[in-house]
Amino acid sequence: MSNQKAINIAVLGATGAVGQKMIETLEDRDFPIKELKLLSSSRSAGSKITFKGTEYTVEEAKPESFEGVDIALFSAGGSISKKLAPEAVKRGALVIDNTSAYRMDPEVPLVVPEVNEADIKTNNGIIANPNCSTIQMVAALKPLEDKYGLKRVLVSTYQAVSGAGNEAVDEMNEQSKAMLNGEEYEASILPVKGDEKHFPIAFNALPQIDVFEDDGYTFEEKKMMNETKKIMHMDNLPVSATCVRLPIAVSHAESVYVEIDEEKVDVPAFKEVIASGDGVTLQDNPSEQEYPTPLSAAGKKDVFVGRIRKDPDVDNGFHMWVVSDNLLKGAAWNSVQIAEKVVKNNWL
Repeated sequence: MSNQKAINIAVLGATGAVGQKMIETLEDRDFPIKELKLLSSSRSAGSKITFKGTEYTVEEAKPESFEGVDIALFSAGGSISKKLAPEAVKRGALVIDNTSAYRMDPEVPLVVPEVNEADIKTNNGIIANPNCSTIQMVAALKPLEDKYGLKRVLVSTYQAVSGAGNEAVDEMNEQSKAMLNGEEYEASILPVKGDEKHFPIAFNALPQIDVFEDDGYTFEEKKMMNETKKIMHMDNLPVSATCVRLPIAVSHAESVYVEIDEEKVDVPAFKEVIASGDGVTLQDNPSEQEYPTPLSAAGKKDVFVGRIRKDPDVDNGFHMWVVSDNLLKGAAWNSVQIAEKVVKNNWL
């Protein structure tokens, strides 16, 4: 993107897992940056981060930090976004927020560029980045909706621990070492940070991500269900989710069952449509054990789809396996991608 007009960029949450990926992605994409400002809480302020060979000092985020900033990438928690996003907008910045703070706000577009790029233009200063697990699923659903129409979606997720932050990954690693050595271990973060009851994530599967709501679904599951409808402009689409945390460092995997409107579609035609999706890579050759895995998707920007097969009892029902790097396409890359669209189309 180096031929585009250079702009001033701020990254809030620069020392976190997603913030670090945002910075790496900005460098990898050669984003046209005039000035870069790295922001964090007071606890992390003073840290040093290198970008394109230059060492930057992370500053404490304050309202005045956004003076002169054109685009601010936020990934520092919902309460921080609620506090500082309006301050950034007030000072002329466009905020691309990676938290859940504004996702379901009817005045804020929720964007996956491969799915609803045009919604970027309707912003009032804030654009929301969807939940990581939602992003990869809607990217795979988009070409199917365009070609066949969607009737129903059921998804079970197998989500990486990095979705809960660097501390959770450290916890998983420490627990794994302790268990293998026959030592005692502590579970202090998962399934819900700050909760009194905890389970180890090492060698385990936790059918809870975030808190439970009154209907028995977790907040993570409700995010997937509601965000999918908003992004795809399909308020009446039946979507149901079960979200599970596995002891995987990076990349979320999903088993997605979809019913399409069109009848008599065969698997080869379905695969062809998936392969045509923007930002989607088809990896589906079971005879050679070719299918996406969390390890194979880590560090890559695409959404990978495999294990496509027709439901034996429902003519218009199909199963597929969807995998993507939750820190890249699920967060940092999607955010930077939105920023690239803004700059390219002069939507600032």
